Amino acid sequence: MESLCIVGNGGVSPCQSFTRLETTNVSLRPRAQLGFGCFVRERCKDGNLVIARSGRSEVGNPKDGNFAVENEKERKGGGLILGPERDASGSVIGFNLIPPPGDGEVLKSHKDATTGGTEEAEDIEGVEKVQTRVTHSIVFVTSEAAPYSKTGGLGDVCGSLPIVLAARGHRVMVVSPRYLHGGQADKNYAGASELDCHIKVYCFGGEQEVAFFHEYREGVDWVFVDHPSYHRPGNPYGDSRGAFGDNQFRFTLLCHAACEAPLVLPLGGYTYGEKCLFLVNDWHAGLVPVLLASKYRPYGVYKDARTILVIHNLAHQGVEPAATYTNLGLASEWYGALGWVFPTWARTHALDTGEAVNVLKGAIVTVDRILTVSKGYAWEITTVEGGYGLHELLSSRRSVLNGITNGIDICEWNPSSDKHLASNYSVDDLSGKVQCKIALQKELGLPIKPDCPLIGFIGRLDYQKGIDLIRWAIPELLEDDVQFVMLGSGDPLYEEWMRATESTYRDKFRGWVGFNIPISHKITAGADILLMPSRFEPCGLNQLYAMRYGTVPVVHGTGGLRDTVQAFDPYSKGGLGEGTGWIFSPLSKESMLAALRVAIMTYRDHKSSWEGIMKRGMEKDSTWENAAVQYEQVFEWAFIDPPYIK
Repeated sequence: MESLCIVGNGGVSPCQSFTRLETTNVSLRPRAQLGFGCFVRERCKDGNLVIARSGRSEVGNPKDGNFAVENEKERKGGGLILGPERDASGSVIGFNLIPPPGDGEVLKSHKDATTGGTEEAEDIEGVEKVQTRVTHSIVFVTSEAAPYSKTGGLGDVCGSLPIVLAARGHRVMVVSPRYLHGGQADKNYAGASELDCHIKVYCFGGEQEVAFFHEYREGVDWVFVDHPSYHRPGNPYGDSRGAFGDNQFRFTLLCHAACEAPLVLPLGGYTYGEKCLFLVNDWHAGLVPVLLASKYRPYGVYKDARTILVIHNLAHQGVEPAATYTNLGLASEWYGALGWVFPTWARTHALDTGEAVNVLKGAIVTVDRILTVSKGYAWEITTVEGGYGLHELLSSRRSVLNGITNGIDICEWNPSSDKHLASNYSVDDLSGKVQCKIALQKELGLPIKPDCPLIGFIGRLDYQKGIDLIRWAIPELLEDDVQFVMLGSGDPLYEEWMRATESTYRDKFRGWVGFNIPISHKITAGADILLMPSRFEPCGLNQLYAMRYGTVPVVHGTGGLRDTVQAFDPYSKGGLGEGTGWIFSPLSKESMLAALRVAIMTYRDHKSSWEGIMKRGMEKDSTWENAAVQYEQVFEWAFIDPPYIK
């Protein structure tokens, strides 16, 4: 019987694991399992091992003569080279299986050798990237994914990260609702076609039929769950009158459909199957791990699947009255996973027992691993102040809790090619930034003063974003020679305040009520300082956009803001300075104004230091590629242990 042999500089040894391999195409399992370290240490002085054919099935032994000597340079063919892969310290961590020069018959391509096991990626400039060690079938479950639907950072993450993971060799599906609001945004789904697959799921006291639409774009299967409850004016969660009253129903449907999609949808000719990695995002997808544990695994389905919960904002937990539990399609014995009791102070009246179901709590209890969108936020949610009642539960699962900072789309947010800007610029040529500032002042009707510090704010007008601090500080701040521009919508009280402040300070303040993508790009490029006084910020993207555009962030030291902005220190590195912005704490008007004044003084009086801050921010690596490598490490950890809930 023919087998494959390992050939070092010293000889040949048959390898039983490759016995009966007849074809010329070879597929390997993960490199970490190969275990050829002894050959590397003792016999591979030239750095290569070779797999050659042998007629023996037994394991070769140098002592009994089976370990034959073969010189690679004299070898005629029929062998495969195992090139060692090394980490940053030079230690061997695995092998790449590659054909030797002129031996193309053994493998059709290097890609053939690594399919299903490892991927080696190179960027367009040929610079080697961090390798994808093991590829997975990944299913994102989310309530929004840009460009199809987006209200904030969740849409950005689920619209960008899947594409990067697919480019790194994973098979990726994104499952989200097919929203039809009756507006221009409906055209985003024009490329999706209906699949010949309708399923019925049991929840809310009966069978609910849903359909699936599909679009294959940028290497990702975008799957949209279609149901009449997703077809209404407003946004994914509500309208001008508030949140939709049936959101529990709408997102319960999403979770049931997402569990069925990998089993029933033949995308690209075959299904994703049971061995999937589910990335469930926020409470809207929180029922997925509960359903896998209660509905599928007891019957042997999804027994090898894993689930990772990604928390983008812990403040939203999907809490509804306890009586609604029977609507979720779960067995009664699983009530404890979702059962929740409000503290006494949060109850509506003296007879209120506070009993409720908390979908996000159910996800935390049943998932294999938990991620947040920054390292700082991963710590904050385990504290009383940041845990929103779930801090003790999250602390108990601290061993599987990690934080990974979000990336940004560096193609959309690129000052050297941004089509919204009056003048493009780069870290090597900053001259265009002043032109962007002048164009912004002209468009908003502000006095054109290139040397006047221009402060910007972009975001929702609500309590979380610290708008009340800005409101209290504006009269004192505008006593100085500065200009302030705000873009956002939200609380009507703050919208009206913006209009009134603009009337009071005609030459110094402009408030744009609403959201406008071109204007957001223009403010990001034209402002000198971006202010973000958020009370809490799981990650934050605007500070990353600002640094990318050479706009210096001044932020409250919380969550992802503290993680991504390095406080400026003019005395470090022999007086050259380091840092990308200013961080203030505690959250107060006084500390915010103090940080702004130091930033303004640096802008006016220390131009060289200011330019250094700008350039360090522009050079910062905030790509999704960097984040994807960290996600892959968590994927590996998730599969090390058996499912958390068997």
